[in-house]
Amino acid sequence: MADGGRLQILERSPPPAPAPTEPQPAAAAADPGWDEEPPPAAGHWREDKVALLLTMKSTAAAVDPCPDIPAGFLDVVRIPKLARQLKKNVRATEDAVADSDEPEAAADVLREQAYEPPEVLTRQVVASRGCWPAFAPLVAAAAWALAFQGAARRAFVGDGSANNWTLQRRFFGSFVPVLDFIHALSYVFAAATAGRKFAEGWACYREWIGWVWQGQVSLVIAALSQRQAELGLPEKDEAETSPRQVVSKTLTYLENHQDKMQYDAYRKDGLPLTSSLMESAVKQINQRVKGSEKFWSEAGSEAVLQLRADQLSDGEPLADFWQRRQATATGQRRYRRPA
Repeated sequence: MADGGRLQILERSPPPAPAPTEPQPAAAAADPGWDEEPPPAAGHWREDKVALLLTMKSTAAAVDPCPDIPAGFLDVVRIPKLARQLKKNVRATEDAVADSDEPEAAADVLREQAYEPPEVLTRQVVASRGCWPAFAPLVAAAAWALAFQGAARRAFVGDGSANNWTLQRRFFGSFVPVLDFIHALSYVFAAATAGRKFAEGWACYREWIGWVWQGQVSLVIAALSQRQAELGLPEKDEAETSPRQVVSKTLTYLENHQDKMQYDAYRKDGLPLTSSLMESAVKQINQRVKGSEKFWSEAGSEAVLQLRADQLSDGEPLADFWQRRQATATGQRRYRRPA
């Protein structure tokens, strides 16, 4: 799993490119396929990158162990609140300062049902301020070190960010791509209720999200195409919140990610359906580096991100580091001569 976080950088120098543990392919460094966040014209908020590498335990089944959508995803009080937390059209400063309760909400819904998601056995966190072409080989090297390529079942879970799926295609092509179900839910809810009274939109949402849960995304795409024909195509510079724009964005989102939304097959294979663990890891990183009064230098942010990632990982890498440092200590201090 991979995602981006937010922190404030005081200086405006470009982010560092940390040296990977293995030689970085020249093609990755020059790859134009990555969608790098442009420096904002004003303000200090920047993106950091976080990846989560998990080993999990689950049981594969011959049939879908949970063909009916959990009741929590049909909760008329919870779902509108969850969708609002995930809406995209918020100001950058608000998005940077505020944290969402989405990880806990998604996990709670699944825990309340008979369906048992995969059990986490171990986790390793990788974090950096480096650009995506430099960050991706770090994640790939960590996965190789953990022997992920030898696992019988492998999955890459993420939201709709283009960088997530560039990372998956280039370095984890043998992994099953899984679009986070909660992000898909938020788009479906927005389109179902756009331009409708809530009661009518809610009935439409219940039908559509049931199709998505069962892996029948083509039915939702067909219904959205019909709804778009009724409303018409959005005009140039039309408001993002207009029904035509909302339906158009959702239709494009589902068409682009339809191959990653076979949720019935994923449940049979015992694969995770949501990136709630990834969102939770980003939130834990943010607890250390993100705040309205926290400012970092580029070098300082890179150091603290890597330390925080090690602290959140299993295996106590920090303790191992200090033991190695103590074992190789010579007892001598090196002083730099004054110029």
